[in-house]
Amino acid sequence: MLAIGSNSTLNEVLRGEPPQWTRRPNAKDNLRAAARQLRDQGLAYKEIAARLGVSKSSISLWVRDMPRPERLSYEACRQRQAAAVAAYWLGERSRRAAAKEAVRAREEQVIGALSQREILIAGAMAYLCEGTKSKPYCRCRRWRVVFINSDPRLIGFYLRFLRAAGVQQDQLCFRLHIHESADVQAARDFWLRVTNADPAQFGRTNLKRHNPKTTRLNTGASYYGCLRIDVLRSRELYQRIEGWCDAILASADRPAQAACEDQLQQPGLTYSR
Repeated sequence: MLAIGSNSTLNEVLRGEPPQWTRRPNAKDNLRAAARQLRDQGLAYKEIAARLGVSKSSISLWVRDMPRPERLSYEACRQRQAAAVAAYWLGERSRRAAAKEAVRAREEQVIGALSQREILIAGAMAYLCEGTKSKPYCRCRRWRVVFINSDPRLIGFYLRFLRAAGVQQDQLCFRLHIHESADVQAARDFWLRVTNADPAQFGRTNLKRHNPKTTRLNTGASYYGCLRIDVLRSRELYQRIEGWCDAILASADRPAQAACEDQLQQPGLTYSR
């Protein structure tokens, strides 16, 4: 209608006229301002992007003209990392402890109270692991029930096992094995409380020589050494424990038992319980 056929003609016609439109506002101007403010506080690109919910490339375009914050020293980086690790484990330890306690309590309910037979089974296996065994190559075979351990709970259960097996209190002899650098009298009093035994039943303490070059963790006020328990007149009891252990081990899977028997039949091997 105006007979304008080229851009040059249009420009000449509109020369001097003010524009009839305004610049479109930038929708991210507020984010850009916030990004520059956070960068001025010393935050890294990754931290700014996480706070504002935008990409790192956008952050880089908005703040790349700003001076970079000073880098932390090696010692400052180590301290910051150590603080982050400590903050993580402050909550993680309690979470893991709660999960562990939940599993322990659940499985404790699964076992429940032990019957007389179950006490004999568990006690026989404990003796198989921690008690002395008669060796077939020993010229003078010893048929004596001897048990030694440092865990007071296991010692208490073993004494319960002996009572279930018919052992009388006067058949028991105790002997403390401990390093000479420890508090021997305190350890002796501790085991007297655990066993509820007569002090006359405790024999001479076996002191282990202390080697200062060896780094031992079993030190301090909570170190009470190991307690050895001998059962007098225990030949028959030893044979009974052997029978219980044989019955328990015989209940293993047949293929495993057959493989064990084949190995024991090889020349040069001797079987010892």
